[in-house]
Amino acid sequence: MTTTDIARVRDLAATLHTSLSQVLRGKSAAIDAAVTTMLAGGHMLFEDVPGVGKTTLATALAGSVGAGVRRIQFTSDMLPTDVTGVTVYDEDAHAFRFHPGPVFTNVIVADEINRATPRTQSAMLEAMAERSVTVDGVTHALPDLFVVVATQNPQDMAGTFPLPEAQRDRFMTRISLGYPGKDAEVEMVLSQGGRRPEDEIRPVVSVADVLAAQQVVRAVEVGDPVARYTVDIVAATRNHPDIALGASPRATLHLIRAARARAAVQGRPYVIPDDVAALASTVLPHRLTLAGRYRTVEDAYATAVQLVSGIVAATGLPGSR
Repeated sequence: MTTTDIARVRDLAATLHTSLSQVLRGKSAAIDAAVTTMLAGGHMLFEDVPGVGKTTLATALAGSVGAGVRRIQFTSDMLPTDVTGVTVYDEDAHAFRFHPGPVFTNVIVADEINRATPRTQSAMLEAMAERSVTVDGVTHALPDLFVVVATQNPQDMAGTFPLPEAQRDRFMTRISLGYPGKDAEVEMVLSQGGRRPEDEIRPVVSVADVLAAQQVVRAVEVGDPVARYTVDIVAATRNHPDIALGASPRATLHLIRAARARAAVQGRPYVIPDDVAALASTVLPHRLTLAGRYRTVEDAYATAVQLVSGIVAATGLPGSR
């Protein structure tokens, strides 16, 4: 890895950010989180109330990469085979043939993923964790670039099913857009007219570009003090009195991978504690199960974010202990 490699990652991230900013104004932090997640090789979950641009951002991110893109609109009557594919007997060939489902592509836009039943949601588990799909005992590999960009409405809205803990844990980041600012919303009203801004999105990077950037990100250095700092933060979620189920070791790995991507995007070949601290509230809260009862799922998530922020603030920096 050279300084030129890092510069290419930084430039690619800037190119993606510019492309996405065309369709979602005033949401720079959410766009940065989405780009960072893609460069880290992770999957991302957009959760918010309907109509704030979750699907728009997901579709724009997919369209900005010159890759295979499939959108799956999840509904309560979907079956797992509607996602993974099915084996059908071919009478002419006198053999069973596998017909791949929409999951066999580079970027999956999983729209309203929590409207599917837990059985159908679980069809994504192997794909997200191992980049493969097993149907009728046969394992089929997915492409090297495979990213799930999922959206979901708040889990206490009508017609939704909670995502299983195992699936939440497979999403590297949970990103919330929130309502736009007044000026951004006025600009949106005046600029759109009869067209959809996401229709104007064109590929600005290729699959090879993204894969090369991911390879550079994996080579970003993580020193022992930063690794221990990260483990301390994640371990604190497992011992907190207000958290019934803390973050898993997968969460630790995801936090480090995201921190590597953030470092590269900022032009550094090494991770600093600020990278970890800045991403903890994006990587960890959606994985936590809190103790006690909350009025809404959003209240529980907001509390989880506060708890993670408190843990980060209370965790000593490397060299300070």
